[in-house]
Amino acid sequence: MAGVERPRFEIRDCPSEVLGRLERELQVSGPLAQVLVRRGLGEPARARAFLDGEEEHPPEAFSGIVEALESILHHVRSGERITIHGDYDVDGVCSTAVLVRSLRRLGADVDWYLPDRATDGYGLNAETVRRLAERGTRLLVTVDCAITAVDEVAEAKALGMEVVVTDHHAPRADGVLPEAPIVHPAICDYPCPELCATAVAYKLAQALESIAAREGLAREGGALEEDLDLVALATIADVVALVGENRTLVRRGLRALAGTAKPGLRALMAVARVDPGKLNERSVGFALGPRLNAAGRLYRADAGLELILTEDPLRAAQVAEELDRANYERRHTETRIRLQAEAQIAALDPAHPRAAYVLAGEDWHAGVIGIVASRLVERHRRPVVLIALAGDLGKGSGRSVDAFDLLGGLRACGGHLRGYGGHRAAAGLEIDRGSVEEFAKALCEHAERVLEPADMVAVERVDAVVEGDQLGIELAEELQMLAPFGRGNPAVALLLADARFSDVRPMGEGKHARFTVESRGVRSRGVAFGTGGRLPVGEGEIADVTFRLEVNEWNGVTEPRLVLRHVRCSEEESAAPPAVKDGELVLFA
Repeated sequence: MAGVERPRFEIRDCPSEVLGRLERELQVSGPLAQVLVRRGLGEPARARAFLDGEEEHPPEAFSGIVEALESILHHVRSGERITIHGDYDVDGVCSTAVLVRSLRRLGADVDWYLPDRATDGYGLNAETVRRLAERGTRLLVTVDCAITAVDEVAEAKALGMEVVVTDHHAPRADGVLPEAPIVHPAICDYPCPELCATAVAYKLAQALESIAAREGLAREGGALEEDLDLVALATIADVVALVGENRTLVRRGLRALAGTAKPGLRALMAVARVDPGKLNERSVGFALGPRLNAAGRLYRADAGLELILTEDPLRAAQVAEELDRANYERRHTETRIRLQAEAQIAALDPAHPRAAYVLAGEDWHAGVIGIVASRLVERHRRPVVLIALAGDLGKGSGRSVDAFDLLGGLRACGGHLRGYGGHRAAAGLEIDRGSVEEFAKALCEHAERVLEPADMVAVERVDAVVEGDQLGIELAEELQMLAPFGRGNPAVALLLADARFSDVRPMGEGKHARFTVESRGVRSRGVAFGTGGRLPVGEGEIADVTFRLEVNEWNGVTEPRLVLRHVRCSEEESAAPPAVKDGELVLFA
């Protein structure tokens, strides 16, 4: 049961003298100081910089960006056709929109191309290059793709096009790069190497518009800062680390999104029932992002781009409704594939669990299998690759646990694949139907060599040990200083030791539960989501429990809310306090 499984708790050292210094110099509470220390921010200056969230770097920090700027501005000045080639996910759509909007403000002749997942596949392909050349493209700018498209970029140049590559994905294993100006945060030694593609496009547009302003190039109105809403949306949806400049961009971008003037984004919030005044990273990640992604997963991504670019509120409402319907279909398709995949796992030999799962299905939709793979990784704590078979070929999508480099695993098994690409945590592949079984065997063997048993056990990294009387609105609001939360900056896990549950009641049509939790004589109310109306511990049973503490607003009332994360039953049924060593709680000696 995701969210209430019993993981291994990990509590890092937190020296009292370091805590005291942070509390005094930053004027923060003990629990917040614990969080900062355990996340490597024990130095007051570093902690203050993180809380301020104002890290930002100039576009010139990309080595080699000058060549890209010169190429783009040359075609802007000459009025020659510029095509932005994106991708079909949120990051690809938003990065396309950022550059299209920016080049329009500069008066450029600009259009775009978004590949179709089913017919074009991922990234830049040779057939697309030929079609763009025939329709008059003189400069091809890629966003969110093409860092591995060495041959395709060469063909574009042979057909008379110039090319600029902007991307953030891993390059080829042999290190060969396209022969073109490249703007890539990792390859170009940018201080924040984990920018998403939309943030890369935004930084490029920032430099373009700065130069254009000095040269007096035509502008159609609007400002680049208005597109920070797209940067926040894509950064959250692409699950990049929310640290460094990414944290700054998302904090500023969420404010921009809450007040966006884009009819499409306002219509999207309306159909998703997201209150702009309460917008946060969770509503973006679970409500807006999936709807914008839905068209590209099941059909074509053009609808998502049209939604962002349209200035017509009526058309925006129509497209938002289309995306909402596509998202409903996506959820239905996802559930069906997940149940079939779980049945395949259940049919495997339980006495010899595999270190990785490779599963395939005839009627699986290639646009949805990545989401299902993520769900299976959460449940089974192993790398998972799902393959959608069609004819003699299969398209796969995989997700991984922290300890396993999935892209490295695909490289190790590359002899069984037609092609592959992606990241350490997520990757895609193409494979011949006849190679699936051998690939599955090879990946499992590779995972067995790389992974330790502990790597396949969920770990709950406790950020702060708290007392029941600390779990009030003051702490809930103070912890918001750490937001936005996501990869690299997860939601805070507060540990309440020797807790007892009571008054457990189902809620949300039996899907969730609400309860009272008591520790050291203090009672608090909490909720548990997705537990089927039950808790993984009996009423009155002593347990060590982790929660997320948040500010909940309902019917005009603001109050603290405990959201259950994980439970570990105490080894001894005793009300005695847990052991303490050097000022720190010791749960498992």
